[in-house]
Amino acid sequence: MDQYIEFITNHPILSLAWVGIVFLIVSGWIKSKLSAVKEINPQQLTLLINREDGKVVDIRAQKEFNAGRIAGAEHLSPEKAKQSDFSSLEKHKSKPIILVCATGMTAQGVANAMHKAGFESVYVLSGGMGSWQSASLPTTTGR
Repeated sequence: MDQYIEFITNHPILSLAWVGIVFLIVSGWIKSKLSAVKEINPQQLTLLINREDGKVVDIRAQKEFNAGRIAGAEHLSPEKAKQSDFSSLEKHKSKPIILVCATGMTAQGVANAMHKAGFESVYVLSGGMGSWQSASLPTTTGR
């Protein structure tokens, strides 16, 4: 124990940095556990679609959407997503909604906005289309 105290007194900046990093990790973990929006993997996405009639909503650009998407996915333009215009999805408000973007980062903010707009079950595909394709799951193309 004396070694820890000696280290802390000799290296206060490193000690504070360590405490800060631990705090950020713990607070991020707690925030993700308490969040109304959950991240799911591709296997969980397929279970939501098959068992609970989940709806996949792709928020990538139209060109990316046409190049390859999850079968049955509905497109929501990035502009409408950023403006929180979810009028085209009102009929799916009580169903599980799974948001898909390119990497899984953009969808988190949109998912939070959807939850605030009254959507009951909102999920984000962790890793986005990249994780879907790396799991060798099928995609469809065209309009």
